[in-house]
Amino acid sequence: MSISPASIELLKALCLGFAFAGLLASAYELLAERPISFGLLQSGDARALASIPILVFSAPAIIIRNTIRGRRIDRRPVAGVVLATVIAGFWSLLCGRLVLDAALLLLPA
Repeated sequence: MSISPASIELLKALCLGFAFAGLLASAYELLAERPISFGLLQSGDARALASIPILVFSAPAIIIRNTIRGRRIDRRPVAGVVLATVIAGFWSLLCGRLVLDAALLLLPA
């Protein structure tokens, strides 16, 4: 059984997306001394606009964190956990692909 190169690239993008999301979420928490959340968009001012790029790339970490917390504390159904995990995985895949492409463009060959 062999794994195709395309599958390996997708796995790299998925892992990189989750790693980058965790890095951004942790960096925000370190600097702001509170966890990042989608509530940053509710202020309606320039801070909300400035937080969009950070939220886009850290969204997989936020979704997974909220899903685990919701399952543990609120006893949310397993179907919701599965759906949230699939959404976070797909989002992570897209963000990871974008980060990988940007790194390939910026770094010299």
